[in-house]
Amino acid sequence: MTYSIIGRCARTGRLGLGITTFSLAVGGRCEGIAANVGVAKTQAFPNRTNDPLAIRLLAQGLLPARVMEMLAANDTEHDYRQIAIMDREGRIAAHTGSGTRGWSGHKEGADCVAFGNGLVGPQVLDGLIEGFLARPGEALEYRLMQAIEGGRDAGGQGNATTHKPERSAAIKVVDRLDYPDIDVRVDVHPVAVAELRRVLEEFKLYEDFYRERGRHPSRAIPQDVFVAGLKAERK
Repeated sequence: MTYSIIGRCARTGRLGLGITTFSLAVGGRCEGIAANVGVAKTQAFPNRTNDPLAIRLLAQGLLPARVMEMLAANDTEHDYRQIAIMDREGRIAAHTGSGTRGWSGHKEGADCVAFGNGLVGPQVLDGLIEGFLARPGEALEYRLMQAIEGGRDAGGQGNATTHKPERSAAIKVVDRLDYPDIDVRVDVHPVAVAELRRVLEEFKLYEDFYRERGRHPSRAIPQDVFVAGLKAERK
């Protein structure tokens, strides 16, 4: 039971993934994202080898549709997987296997693809895409956050009689360098999407501080001084 969105900022070229699930520590299972290459995520009954393999194939210049064909040929249990792939140009391939459980599906939007399994219905995918597209001028991490919140508010995981809580969630964004710009996650929490929003907002306050102390260490103030300044601003 998981719902996710892969997205791209056409203006900056940044790529990202937003995901939430009933399972624990989902942020540790988001290996398929690489700057200047693309994003790949396998879920439902995930094959952990799929996403790194998809990234290697995208890096070789293969299109997402061809990568999906190769993943299928390499996996005898492909029908139990749900997979979305996007390359750096925004080209998309998506697959929802017949072996996934509950309501499952995927849907493409402008520079994004939403996908999920074990959901209350297709309205969750609509909520993901609507959230992503609501504020196109915002930073990609905020658009992914709004997408996850949109999916949650549309009903999230479960069925007509039972709701499954979102217990872990994550957002990962890459730009042009070999490490993520944004990598925030909640490994276990009774309301993981709300907690992820809190973590993201807190991290954004530190983002420039962390970036600049690496670039210009001689000018960096101690972190406790920076934190004290934040506390003073909040009063």
